[in-house]
Amino acid sequence: MVGPDGVREDIPPLVFDAVRQVIDAMRAGRAVKISPLRTELPIDEAADAIGMARDDFRAYVAEGAIPFRSTDSVDWVDLATVIAGGNARPATRAEGIRKALQEDPWEDADARPST
Repeated sequence: MVGPDGVREDIPPLVFDAVRQVIDAMRAGRAVKISPLRTELPIDEAADAIGMARDDFRAYVAEGAIPFRSTDSVDWVDLATVIAGGNARPATRAEGIRKALQEDPWEDADARPST
């Protein structure tokens, strides 16, 4: 990276990719917000970070899908675990839909409606 003063600095590839996305968004006339995140987040902030409804995320945590730790007034989750789970959700959802479509709802003869 070269700063406006001409000073060169090596940056990690992931940082370069992020900066490139910011520049592309700004060139397209979109607003950009960059927020530093801690390695642990309160549950509601974690839900916001992955774009999930807070109540849905709380239920997901409550069922044990994501480990958390509690302090006096806040439940905390590990950001890396949340992001990994958020990235896996669409694949998990798609697999569940695929299985549901393959099942015969009338497989059990007793479950068939009488005609």
